[in-house]
Amino acid sequence: MINIAVLGYGTVGSGVVEVINTNHKSINKKAGDEINIKYVLDLRDFPDDPVQEKIVHDFNIILNDPEIKIIAEVMGGVEPAYTFTKNALLAGKSVCTSNKELVAKHGAELLQIARDKNVNYLFEASCGGGIPIIRPLNSSLTADEIDEIAGILNGTTNYMLTKMAEEGSEYSDVLKEAQEKGYAERNPEADVEGHDACRKIAILSSLAFGRHVDFEDIYTEGITKISAADFKYAKVMNRAIKLLGFSKKVGTSFYAMVAPMMVSPSDPLYSVNDVFNAIFVHGNVLGDAMFYGRGAGKLPTASAVVADIVDEAKHLNRNIMSFWSSKKLELADVGESHRRFFVRVKGNIEEEKAHVEDVFGGVKYVQVPGLDGEFGFITGIITEGEYKEKADKLGSVISMIRMRNL
Repeated sequence: MINIAVLGYGTVGSGVVEVINTNHKSINKKAGDEINIKYVLDLRDFPDDPVQEKIVHDFNIILNDPEIKIIAEVMGGVEPAYTFTKNALLAGKSVCTSNKELVAKHGAELLQIARDKNVNYLFEASCGGGIPIIRPLNSSLTADEIDEIAGILNGTTNYMLTKMAEEGSEYSDVLKEAQEKGYAERNPEADVEGHDACRKIAILSSLAFGRHVDFEDIYTEGITKISAADFKYAKVMNRAIKLLGFSKKVGTSFYAMVAPMMVSPSDPLYSVNDVFNAIFVHGNVLGDAMFYGRGAGKLPTASAVVADIVDEAKHLNRNIMSFWSSKKLELADVGESHRRFFVRVKGNIEEEKAHVEDVFGGVKYVQVPGLDGEFGFITGIITEGEYKEKADKLGSVISMIRMRNL
């Protein structure tokens, strides 16, 4: 019997308990031993739930119990999750987590402690919920040199953008609907401002490139400025608007960004809608691969956590290698990265055409019937820095969305 503890009995924590109870026979068979939940840590009591007999309120009970071999940390936030995780690893207990905030901030350090103590720190559920991506990056794709990762990494924003595209709704209306359905938090900032996607692409980039990518170094834009009018232009252009997190190696430089992008039908991310997530990976040998599924939710995320518990049960006292060095990867200035830009500007196209071409050179114009007093255009391939300089010079820009495909 392998005794485990679950830290946190919220949405994911209760899901972990449910998955283990529901599928205990197949889970035990795959683990090669019986997985027994001995403790569940939470500040609250649950008198009407069978889990109550396992509830403890003091982490030290778990830490000081030599029978506990594996801990599932599903509390969320950096503290006290970081302190609990670090102390557990130092005590020789393996830990798995769904906590992207913690992994993005302290992942390299916690992985090193796990290596030093010959235990494991696994975090499959931290990126993409139930989508298996961490394990493939750590094992299946090790023969490749990954040079690009791009993904729809947040189900809330993808749901909102899908609704805006399908119904022509404004941002504020779809946000309210997402909150009513439980897809968006009362304070949705982490999702809609891109912070959640930023942490996830930092984790994936660290694994893909082998050095620590600091999420605070990644240029991040959310979806709060996307409007129904933007989708009218996208429809005319036969494009979708997606919030993407991506990182790319260009020569010897590495770029990373989170921002809304115009995506073409030939792109594998084009048809990823609703609350689904997808992660596109390009390797120098493999070429293109994409991982797709439900990126969030109680049971999909819990399923990924339990998969890590099983992996740790199969590798007690043996570290599973992870190629994430604590050495920092210095990201190149995003202002030097190249792409096309879709730009909306005020005015009449016939009157402003000469000025636009004087500033931006050759462009492709886009007009939407019924949208008066403005027009759009697609630039040639220029750098982010050049775009900003030219937009300032033009002086009549309403908004800009980057083009994913050159």
